[in-house]
Amino acid sequence: METAEQLSASMEDYLQAIYHIQVEKQAARTKDIALRMKVNNSSVTGALRSLSEKGFLNYAPYDVITLTRKGMDYAEDVVRRHDALKRFFTEILGVDEPEADTSACKMEHTVSPMIMDRITRFVDFIQICPRGGEDWLEKFCRSDSEETDPETCSACISRVRRNLFNRGASD
Repeated sequence: METAEQLSASMEDYLQAIYHIQVEKQAARTKDIALRMKVNNSSVTGALRSLSEKGFLNYAPYDVITLTRKGMDYAEDVVRRHDALKRFFTEILGVDEPEADTSACKMEHTVSPMIMDRITRFVDFIQICPRGGEDWLEKFCRSDSEETDPETCSACISRVRRNLFNRGASD
């Protein structure tokens, strides 16, 4: 997500927590956020004030908390990054879910948009064309080309790599 205002990892975590609570309950309360994030209420209050001042959420003390359109867009992007990384770790690398979730939470704040795009597209491809067998890379290569002749796999791999590595350069 390209935005003039980038938030700290901690503030992104708050938006992500509020997003999940809002999806479940339509609105969040300070205590819901504190429980979800395993922090005290005063920490939550400080973060809510900051996020509210920046236009990411609707917040008033002792009232329900909801994300603004800006906050929802930003939170959805954080959630998308987290989910894509977690899927990559579990579905491609075979990492167990708790470890994948913990690592995704750490990395979602630092991975560049170009790398995130490539990971997302790769995981999406694997879902569409399961790797069931040793030829999953060949299938991946063919997905980017009309050519399906195994003799052209080397050229196809080169084309896919060029597309993957050059896509972010012009974005």
